[in-house]
Amino acid sequence: MGEARRAFVTTLVVLGVVVGALALWHLRLLIFLFCFGLVLAAAMRPGVERLNRYGIPRVAGVLLHFFVLAGVIALLLWLIVPRAITQVEAAVGTVPTSSSDLEQAAKHSTGIKHEFLVGLQKRLEELPSGAGLVHPAITITKKALEVLVGIFFVLATAAYWIFERERAERLVLSLLPRRKRRVVRDTWHLIDLKLGAFVRGQLLMITFVSTVLSTAFFFIGLPYWLLLGVFAGCVEVVPVIGPLAAGSLAVGVGLTIDWRHAAYAAVAVWGLRLLQDYVIGPHVFGHAVGLSPLVVLVTVGSIGLLFGGVYVLLSVPLAAVMATLVDVLVLNRNPAEQEVPTVLFPAKDAEA
Repeated sequence: MGEARRAFVTTLVVLGVVVGALALWHLRLLIFLFCFGLVLAAAMRPGVERLNRYGIPRVAGVLLHFFVLAGVIALLLWLIVPRAITQVEAAVGTVPTSSSDLEQAAKHSTGIKHEFLVGLQKRLEELPSGAGLVHPAITITKKALEVLVGIFFVLATAAYWIFERERAERLVLSLLPRRKRRVVRDTWHLIDLKLGAFVRGQLLMITFVSTVLSTAFFFIGLPYWLLLGVFAGCVEVVPVIGPLAAGSLAVGVGLTIDWRHAAYAAVAVWGLRLLQDYVIGPHVFGHAVGLSPLVVLVTVGSIGLLFGGVYVLLSVPLAAVMATLVDVLVLNRNPAEQEVPTVLFPAKDAEA
């Protein structure tokens, strides 16, 4: 009876672990949005707390951050989108758009270009027409609605976490032995500070790189200068590979004109890289997360391969959390004595 009972309990535990893992896998998008909201809350908290010290309620501070964020996005769309559309139209202006144009172009082409045009023609012939377009339109509308719901979920999570973090912290600490509460609390605060500093620093760096390189490419005379600059800023989140891809693309576009434009583009990207590594990074942003580029690169690649491109957004925050836990639990470092990142806000502004 004893062995049978142990086998039964073991089976239940294994089944519980498997069912839990499957449930987490199916809920991975919801977990991703929830964690993204927590990271956003960590980035907003110092600003909300500073406003609260000046007598502005936290609710008003959170709403003010949301309005500023929406305003910045609207301004960027107003400034960038029309020019980006013009450049995209210029980039694809020579590409045949109708089936008849494709057929004529395919007849007069050879080699790789011929294969590309023939393949594109076959894909166009497979596209639905008339009533067949109703279902794709409904699918697009459904996807847009899902994206909108996801955005509101992230914003709501960020807002509620700013309001409820202290209560959640007290609840978690009350469940722990008294001797461990201080370490857990300090570790919690250190992780929160690192996540907030990372998000603020990354947003600033994306804006800085996009602006500087777009301006440089414009004066160099590169075509599609705005698209190249914005692309370089967006891939800034991926260390080593991102800047390398942006530089290679800029050099390739420059080579479509002559070698001088390619050389100017390479100098612009390389010069900005040096400025980031030796001036902006150490003196402005500091070590916001405290991770080596190799750790970030492996984490980004692993998350991207396992879950998909969207989940890469949380790869560096996840690596920062794990690195902090290793420092505290494995290396026995005191979280209260570790360097606190200060991007835009000092550490005291993040404390409730």
